[in-house]
Amino acid sequence: MGMTDVLIVGAGPTGLVLACDLARRGAAVQIVDRSPAPPRASRAKGPNARSLEILDDLGVAEEVLAAGSAPLPMLKYRDRLPVAETDPWADSSPTSDAPYDRGRLIAQWRLEEILRDRLAGYGVRVELGREVTGLGEGPCGRHVEVAFAEGRTERARYVVGCDGAHSSVRKLLGIGFEGATAEDQVMVCGDVDLADGALDRARWHQWFDEDGAVMLCPIPGTRTGWWFQAGPERDGRGRPLAPTTDGFRRLLARHTALPGRALTGAELLSTYRVNVRMADRFRAGRVFLAGDAAHVHAVAGGLGMNTGIQDAFNLGWKLGLVLAGHAGAELLDTYEEERLPVAARTLDLTSERLRATLEAIRRPGGGLDAAITPDTTGLGVGYRWSSLARGLAETPQAGDGSPDAPDAEGRAARDGDRPAPQAGDRAPDAPCVDAATGARTRLHRVFAGPRTTVLGFGPGSAAVLREVVAAYGDAGVRTCRVYAAHEDRATFGPEAAVVDDEGHAAAAYGTKASDGTGIGTSAGTVVIVRPDHHLGLSAPADDTRSVRAYLHQLHGGTRSAEGVAERFSGIGGRHR
Repeated sequence: MGMTDVLIVGAGPTGLVLACDLARRGAAVQIVDRSPAPPRASRAKGPNARSLEILDDLGVAEEVLAAGSAPLPMLKYRDRLPVAETDPWADSSPTSDAPYDRGRLIAQWRLEEILRDRLAGYGVRVELGREVTGLGEGPCGRHVEVAFAEGRTERARYVVGCDGAHSSVRKLLGIGFEGATAEDQVMVCGDVDLADGALDRARWHQWFDEDGAVMLCPIPGTRTGWWFQAGPERDGRGRPLAPTTDGFRRLLARHTALPGRALTGAELLSTYRVNVRMADRFRAGRVFLAGDAAHVHAVAGGLGMNTGIQDAFNLGWKLGLVLAGHAGAELLDTYEEERLPVAARTLDLTSERLRATLEAIRRPGGGLDAAITPDTTGLGVGYRWSSLARGLAETPQAGDGSPDAPDAEGRAARDGDRPAPQAGDRAPDAPCVDAATGARTRLHRVFAGPRTTVLGFGPGSAAVLREVVAAYGDAGVRTCRVYAAHEDRATFGPEAAVVDDEGHAAAAYGTKASDGTGIGTSAGTVVIVRPDHHLGLSAPADDTRSVRAYLHQLHGGTRSAEGVAERFSGIGGRHR
C-alpha cells in the first residue's frame, strides 16, 4: 500500500489552496471530495484583499482578476423606490504597502475552477465521489489510515479536513463544534437568471422593507445571472418556507418594481441560517481542520471563504517544511496557536458586523455596506502572540499582541505615517527596482514562491546575508539585499537585490534612523519573512544569534545547515 504525504478532504477553496501550496513544494498530495462532480454554486462572493495576495503568490491572481469584477456600488431601495447609493470603496485606493485595497467579485465555482487548473499543472487532480468514513492511527503513530465509503483504505502522513461545516473529518475525530444557530436569522439564496436588461448590472441592488428584503448582485462572467438573497416567505405560523423558484418570483414582485416573470430561472436554492460555531481544537495528532470544518460564522463581511484560504496558507508551508525534514514536527503546533485566536476574533467581528447591518437596514438607505470595515480586508490580521514572532527586545510591542488589539487591525490598508510592523504582522509590500535588470518590481514579488525570505537593509547586513546563503541557500531560504537609492551597490551580490528607489521599503519596515538620515554606514537591519508573508523576526544586523536561532527553528533540520553555528560564529558583534 502506497503512502501519500498529505490527504486533503474537501475540494473547496480552502482545500484547493492548500493542495496548490503543497504541490508546488514537491509534497505528494491527494485531494478528495464526496461530491460526484465539481459544484456549480456561486456561494461566496469572492476573495478579499489578503486572499488576493495569497492567490497572487500561488500565481493565479491575474486570472481571478480577469474572471471577476470589482466590488460594485450598492443601490438601496425602500418601498420599491431607490433611496440611496453607496460605494463602500469610494475612499479606498491601493497603497505602496498594499496593492490590493479591495476584494474581487467572482463566483466560487469559477475560483475553484481556476485553482483546479493550477493544481492540475502540478499533476494533481481532485478525486471526486470519494467519501471518507474512517480515520485511524497507523503503527507507532507515523501515519493515518483513511477508510473510504467504497471500501478502500489508504495511508497518509497527514490528513487535513477542509470538508465544510458538516465536516466528516471533524465528526470522526470527535472534536466539539460549540456555538449557536440563530433559527430566527434566516435567508433564502440561489443563483437566478433575470430577463436581459431587467436591472443595471453595474450595481448591487438591495431592497430592505419592514416586512422583508431582496438582494440581487450580478454574477461576473454571466450575461443574465444574479446572486439572489432574500428574507424567506413564511407560513401562517411565521415559520420560514423552503426556497422555490415560484417563491423567489413572489418575493421579487413583493419588494421590487420588477414583475415576478422577470425571474426566468433559479437553481442551487438553499436556506442560510446564521451559524456561529468553532471547533475546540484544530488538530488531533496527524489530522488538522481548516476552513468551515474548523469555524463558521455570520456571512456579514464575507470572511467565511477568506478565513479558510488564510488557514490553508498558514498550514501549507509548515507541513511542507516538516515533510521536507527541515523543521521539527513541533512547528505544526503553531497552526492552531496562530489560527484559532484569529477564528475566534472573526466570529466576534462577523457577529458585530451582522448586528450593525441589521440595525442599518431598519432605516431607509441602510444596506450591506454596514458590514464592510478595514477589518474585512484581512490585511490587518497578524500573529504577534505567536511563538514564531520574535521582535526586537528594545522595541515595545504596541498593544497586547492579541488578535483583539485594535492597533494591529487594518494598519496595512492605510498609507502615510504608520508604526513599523511588529513580528507576526503581515509583511508590507513596497515598490522597488530589480538591481540586476533595472525593471520595476515589488517586495511581494520577491517573496513569491514557497520559501522563507531574509531581507537585509543597510551595509551592515551584507555579512549576515552572505552567511545565510552559505548555510541555507539550498534549504528553502532566499536572501534579498534592499539598497537605499544612494547606496553603492558594487560591494555585494546575493541571489537577489532590489533598490528602494523611492524609500517605500524603508518606510514600510521602519528601518530609517529616527533623525531621518537613513541607515548609517555600519548599521543595518535583518528582517525574516515567513513563506506566508508574515514577519518572523526583525533584528539589528549584528544580532546574528537571533537570525541563526530563527532560521534553525524553521530550516535547521537540513544537512546544509549543520555547520551553520560555525559559519555564523565568525560574524556579528554583540551576540556572538
